Amino acid sequence: QVQLVESGGGLVQAGGSLRLSCAASARIFSIHTMNWYRQAPGKPRELVATLNNGGGTNYPDSVKGRFTISGNKAESTMALQMSSLKPEDTAVYYCNIRGGIIQKDYWGQGTLVTVSS
Repeated sequence: QVQLVESGGGLVQAGGSLRLSCAASARIFSIHTMNWYRQAPGKPRELVATLNNGGGTNYPDSVKGRFTISGNKAESTMALQMSSLKPEDTAVYYCNIRGGIIQKDYWGQGTLVTVSS
């Protein structure tokens, strides 16, 4: 089973920046989308960034202008650059790749981002 391994989480002051990385243990073929989700305690998982098959990106208003998703389909790697971080950004962040013949979802184990004020 292919695993996605995340890194880059940690503690950061409000207004600071952080970069999250994600890499698959084996190449995933026919990637459709790459995504980043986050989940704060007691709240549902939230989609915060999408890299579409055609190269376009989508972000919710809560992070637009502050977060940037990037990915390399050939290497099955992806990243999330976060800037101007706010306390409400505190959450466990999960990378996701949708791909393969049947468009299966692959998930990272999660990495904790804590933003202090």
